[in-house]
Amino acid sequence: MTGREPELKSGFVGIVGRPNVGKSTLMNALMGEKIAITTHKPQTTRNRITGIKNTEQGQMIFVDTPGIHKAGTLLGKRMVATAFSVLADVDIILYLIEAGGVSCADDEDILRSFADAGKPVVLVINKIDLVTKEALLVAIDSVKDAFPFVEVIPVSALKGFSVDTLMGVLWGLIPAGPPHFPDDILTDASERFLAAEIVREKIILFTHNEIPFTTAVTVDSFKEDPEKQLIRIHATVTVDKDSRKGILIGRDGGMLKKIGTAARLEMERFFCMHIYLELFVKVRKDWTKNNSLLDEFVYRGR
Repeated sequence: MTGREPELKSGFVGIVGRPNVGKSTLMNALMGEKIAITTHKPQTTRNRITGIKNTEQGQMIFVDTPGIHKAGTLLGKRMVATAFSVLADVDIILYLIEAGGVSCADDEDILRSFADAGKPVVLVINKIDLVTKEALLVAIDSVKDAFPFVEVIPVSALKGFSVDTLMGVLWGLIPAGPPHFPDDILTDASERFLAAEIVREKIILFTHNEIPFTTAVTVDSFKEDPEKQLIRIHATVTVDKDSRKGILIGRDGGMLKKIGTAARLEMERFFCMHIYLELFVKVRKDWTKNNSLLDEFVYRGR
């Protein structure tokens, strides 16, 4: 007798939720690789970011999304629209909330969108390492009936607690089918996009007030020299006001140098090559309020 090969599975998993609940950290934990930038500040993610995980069972494509919030700016509204648009394109939805944080009762608009999408929804309660077991049980009891979730999984994306359990649940829900992407790539994002995101992550980490939220990064040149194992990257950091340009550059260029050094080191780890990185700063007045500039600075380069 000849045994049959197990049927491969392949599908998309959308990760959605409010800002700063740990969506990007969870995707990185599920991937076992850092694909999406992460910071302690809300609204770090601006685009949908994919992570492609290949195993003997098949291929699972995670889609990280911007945090859903009550947006008051054009940029914010575009980010929220991007998050909701993902629901129509995925096979499974991971709805992420914080243990001890905002309850599902405050997310009625999100839950309605799940009902409209008609996809299986797994409720993931993140940051369980920050609450007591008793508080976690109360949190689970308070949210489990808010929507017909197929599973409720408490995890700590940062610590890796129960991430394997969540993966097992997802493999049980993913449909059978051939892979959507080659098995040797981790994301469908371009190298330029990934380099720009790394620079933007360092800006968010090292600056304060409104600068992280009014800054965009575009890679103007990305040239690889295989013989020297070197990538030369020239990138432009755009801000919306002259005063913010000065803060971003810093005294004697100190802040920009700090950002550039941290970004270069991370790029070298990610691309496994030496990096020459040069950063420029320019001002485009009120770019976050201009649709065409949003297209240029935020949504291109995927």
